[in-house]
Amino acid sequence: MLVQKAGILLRTPKKNIVLQLLVLFRAMSPGSYITCLLTLFVVLVLVPNTHELQLSQAWSLLGIQRLVNYPSVLSNWSTNTDFCNADPNPYLTVVCYEESVTQLHIRGSENSPPLPRSFSIDSFFTTLSRLPNLTVLSLTSLGLWGPLPAKISRLSSLEIVNMSSNYLYGTIIQQVFSLNNLQTLILDHNMFSGRVPDAISKLHLLAVLSLRNNTFSGPLPKSFSVLESLRVLVLSSNSLSGDLPDLSRLTNLQVLNLENNYLGPNFPRLGRKVASIMLSKNMFGGGLPANLSSYYLLEQLDVSFNRFVGPFLPSLLSLPSIRYLNIAGNRFTGMLFQNMTCNDDLMFVDLSSNLLSGKLPTCLTSDSKNKVVLYSSNCLKIKDHSQHPSSFCQTQALAVGILPHKEMRVSGGRTAMVVGAATGIVVSVFLLGLAVFSVLRKINIKRAMKKPPRRIVEHASNGYPPKLLADARYIYQTMKLGALGIPSYRSFSLEELEAATNNFETSSLMGEGSHGQLYRGELKDGSLVAIRCLKLKKSQNSQNFNHHIELISKLRYHHLVSALGHCFEYHPDDSSVSRLFLIFEYVTNGTLRSNISVEGHKLTWIQRISTAIGVVKGIQFLHGGIIPGLFANDLKITNILLDQNLTAKISSYNLPVLAENMKAMVLAGSSSSGSNEPGGRTKHLDTIDIYDFGVILLEIVSGRPIISTNELAIMKDELQENIVADGTARRSIVDPIISRQCCDESLKVVMEICLRCLSEEPTQRPSVEDVLWNLKFAAQVQESWRGDSQSSEESPLSPSQPPQSPIILN
Repeated sequence: MLVQKAGILLRTPKKNIVLQLLVLFRAMSPGSYITCLLTLFVVLVLVPNTHELQLSQAWSLLGIQRLVNYPSVLSNWSTNTDFCNADPNPYLTVVCYEESVTQLHIRGSENSPPLPRSFSIDSFFTTLSRLPNLTVLSLTSLGLWGPLPAKISRLSSLEIVNMSSNYLYGTIIQQVFSLNNLQTLILDHNMFSGRVPDAISKLHLLAVLSLRNNTFSGPLPKSFSVLESLRVLVLSSNSLSGDLPDLSRLTNLQVLNLENNYLGPNFPRLGRKVASIMLSKNMFGGGLPANLSSYYLLEQLDVSFNRFVGPFLPSLLSLPSIRYLNIAGNRFTGMLFQNMTCNDDLMFVDLSSNLLSGKLPTCLTSDSKNKVVLYSSNCLKIKDHSQHPSSFCQTQALAVGILPHKEMRVSGGRTAMVVGAATGIVVSVFLLGLAVFSVLRKINIKRAMKKPPRRIVEHASNGYPPKLLADARYIYQTMKLGALGIPSYRSFSLEELEAATNNFETSSLMGEGSHGQLYRGELKDGSLVAIRCLKLKKSQNSQNFNHHIELISKLRYHHLVSALGHCFEYHPDDSSVSRLFLIFEYVTNGTLRSNISVEGHKLTWIQRISTAIGVVKGIQFLHGGIIPGLFANDLKITNILLDQNLTAKISSYNLPVLAENMKAMVLAGSSSSGSNEPGGRTKHLDTIDIYDFGVILLEIVSGRPIISTNELAIMKDELQENIVADGTARRSIVDPIISRQCCDESLKVVMEICLRCLSEEPTQRPSVEDVLWNLKFAAQVQESWRGDSQSSEESPLSPSQPPQSPIILN
């Protein structure tokens, strides 16, 4: 019997041996204890550690390390690593069970660039499939790129998949829906496109689906209505459209986030147990459903910036669980009263930019230190300048059909006649414009049918790999170039450039530096261009520049001085490249500093915020809109140009073809010695541009040129002191031209984000998304304070539209 028990122990994992021996001791007589102790010694010495990982799986983990290019988070992995017993941390966790890996969590650094072109997503999943018992797979911010391969179906045990913040593209393949155990699927911040597949209904256990910040389009499939296990549905920041399927059967649904799409117009049908409904920036219209008042678990409701009309439901303020309520930017009507009741836990309310009248409820103004209540641009009886007259709300309500004509009797029959006449004129102009638009549209369609289709990239260099021009990860951003109004990128002939510059006449020379000469030219079609001429060594063959030219051809964006093309000049004796010409658009309205610091016309406060938003969007594009991203761009206010629409364009960025070594595709930011940023420019590349933007933003606010680091230090100290001061003292650092134009809240938001950008510690600086959000919020607050309905291309109400006219908001 003892031998039999010892044999059992030899097959038992060591961590369970003690438990087994206790059971064995209880079954023995005292005389057998010595024998048992000897057996214990033999077992502990001879029994192999059966919780050590299988050798094949250990090699698979090392293969994953190699395939993802040895990131720092995996730097400690080696052939001697005890993968299963290593201490977990927020960036790396490996969980094992019975000699197999069951959970793998790897998180790279934020804004990780894409893996090299040698990376193969197919090989990566081939290696992953050698971990067949994986139930949890979380691989975020690792630079993975490519479409999801069909081999993902080999990981049939998967329950949780999180591959956010990578560069995955294409559609969600059908093999994903064969993972019958899948409960959580998170693919946020990638480049997936197409429609959300109807086959998602096959995932009967799915509880969490998050696909935010991709480019999914079209309506959601009706099959969503059968996902009864679904608890969290997040599809924000895509291009989804149309009405939602019936979600009332999803009785377990708690979180619904569909922000920033084109969904609507009907409010979704939901179960009453939902706790968070986020629908802002869509196309929902009509009135809110009355049954919202019965959503007793609802904590967050955001329907801002839609097309809702009709009466506001006061009962929303007193829902038993409500904490956050935002109805801003709609056309809600109704009378508010001081004696209305609110939930005590309601901490944020935004009623601004609606048609509400009456008085603000006392429950919203009490305990104001712990509450945020926004109410500008209504018709409330409040003693400040943020409200419209009561007639405004009545007129607007009549215009959108909320109020019948008989209710519009503000000043007797005369007012009604004026309104009726104005309405008639508006309708007539609208019908005339519609007729003209229809005629022009037919003419344009006929012209388009006669022309051959144009590609995004024309006259590509012979050195370009054909696959590059069709690869989704490289043309993802350039698909949107049609709205830029910029000609397609092409190769120029030397004769064209000589004609444009009068044979590079001295009068065309705009400047000369370490990166060659810069000429001003005029093409045959009359368009102005800037031409940079670079002299090259004979040892530098044209093939060395192909990758750089490919990158430059993608530097085309609203807020960059965009590349239009290139030209090679060759030595006649050996056909090697002698000069490289880079052609950029020409921007004529001066620098941002000249529009702020020079006497004469100066930008208004809202124009300055709009310009700052444009610069941040340009930085965001340089960091993530192309592959690889460009960092450490030596941003200066004199390198920010304004076009005829006062749209900000970054004119100088870290082009690899201008770097002296010209070896690496991913730049190390070794240039740009003129930065004000402390501690050099060799680390935290993504935050270097944030610091430089902080310097620009400080000059935007103050209107004073910042020439030296000493001036910057002094002004930064002033900024820090003024932020904590009251409204009047805070404006001592503000340009007097705009001091009376800006509201205190908008100014404070801009000053606070500016100070964070100028943090000495790079890790304390905000992300580019954080900066952009704060500036848009400041613009929104300012526009609401002014009660000005005009908005520019950079207005947070319409951030993606190209500029149509100069920004004149004062």
